[in-house]
Amino acid sequence: MDAGKAHRLASELDAYAHWFVTPDPSSGGRFLTLTLFAECGNTARVARDQTAEFLRGAGAVDVVDDARLVVSELVGNVVNHAVPDRELANPGGCRRINVIFKVWPKWLFIGVADEDSTPPLLPVGDTFSPGLVGELSEAVLPDTGRGLLIAQRLATSVWWTPGDQGGKTVWCRFDLNGGPEHRSH
Repeated sequence: MDAGKAHRLASELDAYAHWFVTPDPSSGGRFLTLTLFAECGNTARVARDQTAEFLRGAGAVDVVDDARLVVSELVGNVVNHAVPDRELANPGGCRRINVIFKVWPKWLFIGVADEDSTPPLLPVGDTFSPGLVGELSEAVLPDTGRGLLIAQRLATSVWWTPGDQGGKTVWCRFDLNGGPEHRSH
């Protein structure tokens, strides 16, 4: 393994180790969990606004716009597509969405958790080549299914984890100033 690959692997493992735990303020970390409900008419807007407010206060100003868009897309996916697992559903109740922020000096991790255990369909490639997309009219681009593709374009990485009691969390990592230099866009 060459030195560049070894450095990238070490950076990825370091990021994973930090994602796995809750940030400690004494190490420059910040943590927030925001609970929203899918049936409120302004859920995505509230999520976007709270994302911007928290990240500005945490000093992650450079990624505010990208993070707001990703959170909006992921929350929108829950609002439009998530069906709670039977054991998590409350008859007549609202669907719960947790937005989790973990900010470290080098990374921002954002998780959007819902009560549906169905795995997300993470895109594995481009629907259209990037050069062709600029020439296509909006009419030929898909109307749905772009949220996770947008997240993959803006974040350094995107993955999901099943919940311990059901449901799932879709995670995104943004590399901040001082983080790994190989941002994927």
